[in-house]
Amino acid sequence: MIRTLLPRQSIAVPPLNGGPGGFPTPRQGCGGGAPTCSPRALARAMDLQWFAAEDEGRTEEPSEYKIRKAREEGRVAKSQELTGALVLLLPALAILFLAPSMLRTCMEMIRFFFSRAVELDPVKDRIILRAFFSYFIRLALPVTAVAMVSAIFANLVQTGLLFTTKPLVPDFSKIVPRLGKYFQRTLFSMEGLFNFTKSVVKMGIIAAVAFFLIRAEIMKLANLQSAELWTSLGLVASIAVRMLIVSALLLLVLSIPDFLFQRWQYRESLKMTRQEVKEERKMYEGDPQIKSRLRRRMHEIMTRNMMAAVPRADVVITNPTHYAVALEYHSEQWTAPRLTAKGEDEVALRIRRIAEEHGVPRVENKPLARSLYAEVEVGELIPEQYYEAIAIVLASVRRLNEERRRVEDMGA
Repeated sequence: MIRTLLPRQSIAVPPLNGGPGGFPTPRQGCGGGAPTCSPRALARAMDLQWFAAEDEGRTEEPSEYKIRKAREEGRVAKSQELTGALVLLLPALAILFLAPSMLRTCMEMIRFFFSRAVELDPVKDRIILRAFFSYFIRLALPVTAVAMVSAIFANLVQTGLLFTTKPLVPDFSKIVPRLGKYFQRTLFSMEGLFNFTKSVVKMGIIAAVAFFLIRAEIMKLANLQSAELWTSLGLVASIAVRMLIVSALLLLVLSIPDFLFQRWQYRESLKMTRQEVKEERKMYEGDPQIKSRLRRRMHEIMTRNMMAAVPRADVVITNPTHYAVALEYHSEQWTAPRLTAKGEDEVALRIRRIAEEHGVPRVENKPLARSLYAEVEVGELIPEQYYEAIAIVLASVRRLNEERRRVEDMGA
């Protein structure tokens, strides 16, 4: 019975007549001068943590920061099959269209060298070297240029414009062989199964294309022994070019699911654990505890400033117990009253107490207090839709102040 443990641990195997943990003792082999070691003992001694899932626990989608960082390091989703198919297809089409010109160049090259075979010394006459490079460039440059453009285009389509030198930096940690990870990736993973299936399909496509094309021309190929040289070359070249183009088209179709698989695997490889998400959020947004302390500090400062503005207010409108807002109005400075303090529950109670201590009039108006608290921020002017209600409140406050002064004058 095999029991899977946590990552970075070995598979527990019950002891089978051996030492602790089931490993072979010197008497059983694999040590103590024993000449042999049974395969079963070796299998038990193998550290099966090689095949543990290192990505266990990576359930969160990658963040934009991690995707951007991976792209800067040259890690992008890319299908080599798409690049290979385009590099095979477009040069094959170029050869098909440039074949007459290339044939004329080849004939010119053959005539040039054969006509001067006895006149020129290959060691002394540099004209031979110059002629060789001239013909070679005329023959190879167009096809090579098309292949290079095809490769660049295929990569741009998949990854966009990306230039980085980080993949070229030597990584000495890769020198140490990691056989477990290699076997896990190539044999015991979805990627290994997909690549194996893809290779089998590719070989099947090429074999099927070659079989059907050759079978369609089998009679002509059988009669080539009695045909002219140019006819034979033309037929063989035609079959070869058609084989290249058809195979490239089918491989191009095959590259579509490969590209989708590579994108899926790329996203899976960038998935994050919940701890990584928390650490990244801390890096960008700051430590939540520090942010909480800052919010509390800012709230204390704001509350202190509000409380300092309450004694200067012209009126405090209450709910009466849950909300309180303080208004101040200077007609020569502002076009409308300004909200200088607001609060609910405990803060509202403090506003009412300070207003009572400093003789600021208090008016109970539940709808108005609640609306001003919800829609107006501290320091803002009162919106126009509340002008009429505020005018009524200020008028009542003015009457109360006049009555208070009249009573004080009578008492004096």
